Amino acid sequence: MNLTPVWISIQLATVTVVVLLALGTPLAWWLAVTRSRWRVPIDALVALPLVLPPTVLGFYLLTLLGPQGPIGGPWFKVTGQTLTFSFSGLVIASVIYSLPFVVQPLRDAFRAVGEGPMEAAATLGARPLDAFFTVACPLAGRGFLTAVVLGFAHTLGEFGAVLMVGGSIPGETRVVAIAIYEHVETLEYGAAHTLSAGLLVFSFLVLFVVYALNRRSRPGVTG
Repeated sequence: MNLTPVWISIQLATVTVVVLLALGTPLAWWLAVTRSRWRVPIDALVALPLVLPPTVLGFYLLTLLGPQGPIGGPWFKVTGQTLTFSFSGLVIASVIYSLPFVVQPLRDAFRAVGEGPMEAAATLGARPLDAFFTVACPLAGRGFLTAVVLGFAHTLGEFGAVLMVGGSIPGETRVVAIAIYEHVETLEYGAAHTLSAGLLVFSFLVLFVVYALNRRSRPGVTG
């Protein structure tokens, strides 16, 4: 069985999680501490992929990233390559589609840290940025682990959005979920079963780890 789709999915999930941590960490911190009136609409915008059908998201991304789109057009003029039907396009789609699975656990973890540790660090002379990296981030460690695990797993199982943006180009954009769909279409149930069973086991282990971590983090819970 060709395992190239598995490797592409792992690459995609890894890159997506790294990008989401870089972009999502400051966003999650802002959502956790801000009192701005923009917090609620931005919170809702971050959560939108949770309720928006993947095909709807994929359609608008296809429009934006296409050669005639406001993002894909300038990119094509500069690079001579399209964002749609490319690995780069898959990364953009995955970052947007998996955004809440990384930002929300981080936001909740930062809120749980509270203002006390940061105020204590400030009284000891720590600058805000230093206190963020040396106090807030370590205390929110479980949130980071949950965000990484959920973001990786969710990206690994994507179908609708990545199909519309990336298509099914062997060796470039054909990820596991699309490979399963195509195996079923061609009645290759054995290959579809192998890939599906692998995703099923992986998804269960992900949820098991997340629930175990959350259970341990509750006060008074032991063993």
